[in-house]
Amino acid sequence: MAEFELTDAEYDAATRRGKQAGTGQPRPSSVHFDSETGRIVVEFINGAAFMVPARSLQGLEMASDAELGDVEILGDDGLHWEALDADFTIAGLMAGVFGTRSFVDVARKGGKARSAAKIAASRANGAKGGRPRKAAG
Repeated sequence: MAEFELTDAEYDAATRRGKQAGTGQPRPSSVHFDSETGRIVVEFINGAAFMVPARSLQGLEMASDAELGDVEILGDDGLHWEALDADFTIAGLMAGVFGTRSFVDVARKGGKARSAAKIAASRANGAKGGRPRKAAG
């Protein structure tokens, strides 16, 4: 492998460029699990914050509050749960990526499921006249 020699001026210039490149997007300053709301809260150095429902994330659905609370920032753009072997990028979470495509598809279809109980409730509601009409506005 080749060796590189940098002058102090070259090193300082590269360090400045690296710091400037990192200012294009907010960096996380802290992360915690809020057990009251069930959300992961990421706070950024610019004062902004982002929240995501913890148990909506693939691999965290059945996690205990203690396990969810053991979250840490991974690098400048990730979240990591060691005990759960789960990692997510903050940008991905902000874009609504809560897991693999198949996980998201299953979660989305869950509300569309037709069970005997849902069918019976729908029929009972229909017998009462169905959904109320909107008031004239």
